[in-house]
Amino acid sequence: MIAGILFGFVPLAIWLYLLLLHRGFWLLRERDTAPVTELEMWPPVVAVVPARNEADVIQHSIGSLLAQDYPGSFHVVLVDDLSDDGTADLARGLSSARLTVVGGGPRPLGWTGKLWAMQQGCGEAARFAPEFLWFTDADIAHSPDNLRRLVARAENGRQVLVSLMARLHCRSGAEHFLIPAFVFFFDMMFPFGAVNDPHSRVAAAAGGCMLARRDALEKAGGIAAIRHNIIDDCALGRAMKAQGSIWLGLTDRAVSLRPYPHISDIRHMVTRTAYAQLGYSPLVLTGTLLGLAMVYLAPVMTALFAWGISQLAGWLAWIVMAIMFQPMLRFYRLSPLWGLALPLIGVFYAAFTLESAFLHRAGKGGMWKGRPQADAEGQA
Repeated sequence: MIAGILFGFVPLAIWLYLLLLHRGFWLLRERDTAPVTELEMWPPVVAVVPARNEADVIQHSIGSLLAQDYPGSFHVVLVDDLSDDGTADLARGLSSARLTVVGGGPRPLGWTGKLWAMQQGCGEAARFAPEFLWFTDADIAHSPDNLRRLVARAENGRQVLVSLMARLHCRSGAEHFLIPAFVFFFDMMFPFGAVNDPHSRVAAAAGGCMLARRDALEKAGGIAAIRHNIIDDCALGRAMKAQGSIWLGLTDRAVSLRPYPHISDIRHMVTRTAYAQLGYSPLVLTGTLLGLAMVYLAPVMTALFAWGISQLAGWLAWIVMAIMFQPMLRFYRLSPLWGLALPLIGVFYAAFTLESAFLHRAGKGGMWKGRPQADAEGQA
């Protein structure tokens, strides 16, 4: 009886809290769809793009940057992070005066690869005296008006950082199963409404598209201040929020070009950073796994195998989570029936998190394109 109440009503209480009191994260109200006021003067901007072995997408992504209809001064700095697939040559083939390709150097001790590439890009960008640095990934394509809208939002709202969660690639069966939930879980951990509230301590950013005020970034210590972080975007969000207001939202104006055709591809994306998110703590890992079991697995078990009021509580929790998943499913244009699969999806992400811990213990944590990243202590 006690177990039935515990596994039936505790998950229901958690989901009702998330439904009603957790900043309404699941409603996806933080979008870049609202009109923005045009500026009289447009500040200079430099896009900094770290790239490692991106030959299959680099011309598409850099081409979308060069096609920006930004009215002010704009330049693109691509940092080729020791690629061996011709990424730099393909980018140079675009033959644009607005593009500089920099050959990246070896990663110093204490830096992650991406942040070291961003640091080198910032050094090159300084030649153009930008007011804003636009950090974007080499596998992200942007609509022609994206930069103009980003800068207008930052200037009108006096934000020191404006970041957009790009629409991830979602066409394969594996992507349908796991990708919308990836964004849903991120929004649950870092409710965008709380991120955008200057009075909240919650801070985050989405690494695929981050527009940062250069002076605020320098006051925060620059990229060097977060050099050891594998989850670099959230680290940058925290550093920048200490300097002023930030804004994070969903968008259709930045889209990922990187497909994830198999579950193993998404698993690798998650295992690279999941244990880092938990601070490499076995105790936090244990609590997280128990929490995921309570939130996602317990409602299904009580709904299917309990009886009476406990079974009803299990069904209600399952229905609530399915309802909360609907706005994200609509954003990705998927069937609402995927909402019923959220408990199973949660189990998969729990397994990925556990694997991430095992990989870290084996010295393979943070592996990306054949290269280990810096660990929690900033060592190579």
